[in-house]
Amino acid sequence: MKTILFTGGGSAGHVVPNLAIMNELRYSHRVVYMGTDGIERGLVQRAGFEFFEVNCPKLVRSFTLKNLTIPFRLKKAVREAKEILEREQPDLVFSKGGFVSYPAVSAAHKLKIPVLTHESDLSAGLCTKLIAKKCERVLTSFPETAKLFKNGKWVGSPIRKEILRGEKSRAKKKFALSETKPVLLVLGGGSGSRAINEAVRHELKKLLAEFDVLHLTGKGNLMQNAPSGYIQREFEQDMGSCYAAADLVLCRAGSNTLFELLALSKPCLLVPLKKGSRGDQLENALYFEKKGLCRVLDESNLASLLPELKKTYCDEGLKNALAEESVANGLTNILNLIAKYAKQPATPREQE
Repeated sequence: MKTILFTGGGSAGHVVPNLAIMNELRYSHRVVYMGTDGIERGLVQRAGFEFFEVNCPKLVRSFTLKNLTIPFRLKKAVREAKEILEREQPDLVFSKGGFVSYPAVSAAHKLKIPVLTHESDLSAGLCTKLIAKKCERVLTSFPETAKLFKNGKWVGSPIRKEILRGEKSRAKKKFALSETKPVLLVLGGGSGSRAINEAVRHELKKLLAEFDVLHLTGKGNLMQNAPSGYIQREFEQDMGSCYAAADLVLCRAGSNTLFELLALSKPCLLVPLKKGSRGDQLENALYFEKKGLCRVLDESNLASLLPELKKTYCDEGLKNALAEESVANGLTNILNLIAKYAKQPATPREQE
């Protein structure tokens, strides 16, 4: 039985797509994971996979003396990863990016273990740029991104099968939603978007006059004494039902979420993350907005949240564009490439 080691983390956006692939392999392969004691640990262990921890430093995107220690801490993390790989002997390492993945990929390269990495965003992240030459292929969600790398290959975004199986009437019953109002799904993210959460609650009374609201708030962000029609969850495992219930979605602009919404033809209003970000969410959002597939609201304009949500819900041109858009699910493409490269050692180019 082949062993595939997955890596990636720092945010749920680096882990959830990995889990979509891992769930397809779990009965035919030994599937394990390497990451830090961050969000990836909880998500992976909750899904029932073996987890190996390394202590990998994160680059802070502002001046701090801690960044000066990164090269030394990174070398230690690579040594830790190398020890794990030598012990576990994976046939292939699959990286979903984020700073967490660097030790596993670097160690695999030293041990001549084939590596595949997948870049979700329109512009490549720092880690993808650093590890690209150590990989057999840099797989991408956007066709334009693949052109940035000599070994780039567009495969699409790995979309979870379970989100395609939701059923609207069953979902509304599950969340105790009425049949009289459209449903606004608000995605606060794994840790909760403070800006979005606060904007929704500031306008909650007016929102509830127009919509039932299903709000995934992130951990520790539940509202006390919630009014009727406002359903809160810190986290929801059954995202298929959340999407199925929704007539309109308010969220950030992470690539994985966007491709899932497009696959389901869900109208959405995006509020891209900007602070502490390299600008990838804004690029993702503007890319799809130009295609007429979403609407975008700058975080500084959240005071106009309610009218923008109404415009999005009533935008027939947007709904027609979504209905006509064909979204490639990269899951099968990725599984085929894993099968191909797990059968062979790293190529001479990657061994150099």
